Amino acid sequence: MKSLPYTDEDDAENPDTFTPLSAAQARSLRELNPSVPPWKVVVGQAVVGVVVALVAWLVTGSQNVGWSAAYGALTVVLPAALFARGLTGRFASLNAATAMFGFFLWEMVKLALTVAMLIAAPSWVEALSWPALLVGLVLTMKVYWVALLFAPRYKQRKIG
Repeated sequence: MKSLPYTDEDDAENPDTFTPLSAAQARSLRELNPSVPPWKVVVGQAVVGVVVALVAWLVTGSQNVGWSAAYGALTVVLPAALFARGLTGRFASLNAATAMFGFFLWEMVKLALTVAMLIAAPSWVEALSWPALLVGLVLTMKVYWVALLFAPRYKQRKIG
């Protein structure tokens, strides 16, 4: 693997030197690069899920299709809400190792709950329509990508 040359003479002289950010520098960095709050994504998913279910019901005229699409959306929203709750809990940011472990733990819980809800779908939704369920599930999942489009952008520093 080819390594890139250093762009700074100071880096070239001391390649192993690391200086941590001060609290003010870290705060400034977070202000320049804001993130999307997970609860906004969950709310967006819930709104999209309701809209998809209503549109499915109105287009087909079948309540069962509407409920199937709503359940598909719920298989995304409920695990995502649990995941967001786990990531924003008070133990999630104690230190880097706890944050990493919490992320993987809650991601596994989210996946397991999603699979369990899909397995239980035929017994919970009367006259289940799998295509409608999958449309609700997929369109609700796409909110993650839409959230990236509407994420706060990098703020330019004003010089002078």
